[in-house]
Amino acid sequence: MSASSDDNGIDWLQQAVPQSECLSPYVPGKPVAQLLRERGLTDEIPPHVIKLASNENPFGPPPAAMAAIRDAASEVHRYPDGNATALKAVLASHHGVNADQILLGNGSNEVLELLIRSFAGVGDAVIYSQRGFMVYALATIAAGADGVAVPETDGLSHDLDGMAAAVNAQSNVICIANPNNPTGTMHTLVELQRFLDRLPRHLVVIIDEAYGDFVAEELGESIGVLHHPGLVITRTFSKAYGLAGLRVGYAVADAALLAVVNRFREPFNLNLIAQAAAIAALSDRDWVLARAADVVAEQKRLESALAGMGLLLAPCHGNFILIHHPQAAELVSELEGQGMILRSLAPYGMWDAVRITVGLPEENDRLLVLLAGWAE
Repeated sequence: MSASSDDNGIDWLQQAVPQSECLSPYVPGKPVAQLLRERGLTDEIPPHVIKLASNENPFGPPPAAMAAIRDAASEVHRYPDGNATALKAVLASHHGVNADQILLGNGSNEVLELLIRSFAGVGDAVIYSQRGFMVYALATIAAGADGVAVPETDGLSHDLDGMAAAVNAQSNVICIANPNNPTGTMHTLVELQRFLDRLPRHLVVIIDEAYGDFVAEELGESIGVLHHPGLVITRTFSKAYGLAGLRVGYAVADAALLAVVNRFREPFNLNLIAQAAAIAALSDRDWVLARAADVVAEQKRLESALAGMGLLLAPCHGNFILIHHPQAAELVSELEGQGMILRSLAPYGMWDAVRITVGLPEENDRLLVLLAGWAE
């Protein structure tokens, strides 16, 4: 019996839509509880299990958001505002746009999937970097569209020239992560505008800025600065705002474009607590940016130390670092046995690379101790 067949001998994969055969579920960073089960560990081992695999903010959300979460909990027997009116209004004011230029989603993952599903289907093509965020490819396959994975440059960056050259009559969507996960590269706004100027006006161009808050001063504000009729800028509260567990993402784009995407959006896709927490987090942006600066300072400390060990693959923009080692899989496995979860980049074809989230200073100290034994 095949893995997709049931006890009645029905092969459900054959009954599913054709693109199902090419799909594999997204594999997130390993949860702490899973590691404890797999290794027979307890969370009391010295030190406790440290997860540095999912690019979460180790400082958590701002205090204002925590208070809002507690206050909103008493209303969870009610449906949330399906339009998230209050959050849209706050975001619109923050970015200097109209509320109908905001699309909210259950994390930026849902926003990305909605955008691709709305504008790409059978016979259409979606262009993305070969080592861009994996969800672009998964969402493209799920939509029945053709993915065009453009190899990155020697510096692990998006090849903007190559992506522009890949555009043809079937191209409907282009996805760019800036900064990029997992390679940590970044393009300037000047480079991006030059790229946008080369594209057909009808193309939907997604610039995914999930890690933008960690490079806010270096990159600058893209909303209102970059211009293209089909430009969509996506952001998230999962990284710098520390709300990964509540799943809040959004897009800023032309109102008519987003009106189309709203036809595909599920009702109540952003829960009540998430809306309240996001509004409060935005009111405490100084705290958020201060913690983001703390993360970047720790990132630079780690990169300097790991460069000295011969392990650093390349400097990164964001809240993570990249190391390389010929025995990367063994390194990840051994450190898991010592209570530290890292992220292998083998699914991206980077077999000798490991992505590591920047943790709290004491967690980063522990990381350096464990990696010292793997220094080249």
